[in-house]
Amino acid sequence: MNEPTLRKLLESIAAGNVSVDDAVARLRALPCEATASATIDHHRALRCGFPEVIFSQGKTPEQVADIFSRLAAVGHNVLATRANDAHWQAVQAEHPAAVYDPAARTITLRQAPVGPGGRVAVVAAGTSDLPVAEEARITAEIMDARVSTHYDVGVAGLHRLLAHQDAIAAADAVVVVAGMEGALPSVVGGLIAAPVIGVPTSVGYGASLGGLTALLGMLTSCASGVSVVNIDNGFGAGYIAATIARQAAKGRS
Repeated sequence: MNEPTLRKLLESIAAGNVSVDDAVARLRALPCEATASATIDHHRALRCGFPEVIFSQGKTPEQVADIFSRLAAVGHNVLATRANDAHWQAVQAEHPAAVYDPAARTITLRQAPVGPGGRVAVVAAGTSDLPVAEEARITAEIMDARVSTHYDVGVAGLHRLLAHQDAIAAADAVVVVAGMEGALPSVVGGLIAAPVIGVPTSVGYGASLGGLTALLGMLTSCASGVSVVNIDNGFGAGYIAATIARQAAKGRS
């Protein structure tokens, strides 16, 4: 249950529109709700600002749909990552308003209005990096960030990146996604003041070692403002960027 939902329930009790017994029934699932396959943390949104996210990989369609429904039932915006078509079919049967992005492998359901989440830029070196970049974008957007995207601007053609420099610099946080040698976050970090979250991808030829080369390159970046998440972890980068952007937006309000 997120804070607006909890506040609305308490106001309904105070106004006499919801009985104590009904309120107890609604609150019984808090802070955790145990199911046959999961223990759902309904207090995550109150503590961290966004509800628990469903990592769909390794879960059956029925498990994903059940967790998705239980999160949705208490008013959360819901995000499922690493979802496939079978997961989507199971969720869609219960939630026609949910949205599936097969490239990013995400399922989202927005139930709360967009809040003042700040500005995030997502930068991708090449078209092959787009699934990871899109996972970051969708994550940041469901967390209320206003996201601009700047794709296919890798260091092999630096003029492509420089054409977007002003727009990227306007963001509160920047996600930079790159495979191969992973040089792009260092370049971006040397051009802007905002924090940069580098995402190495598993894109590249043999010596890229499934993204390990890009990961090590980003970890040894000479640009001071660069931090790095794990290989192909667009979700983690989008989440961090949206959290930074939210705090920046609070500072401007």
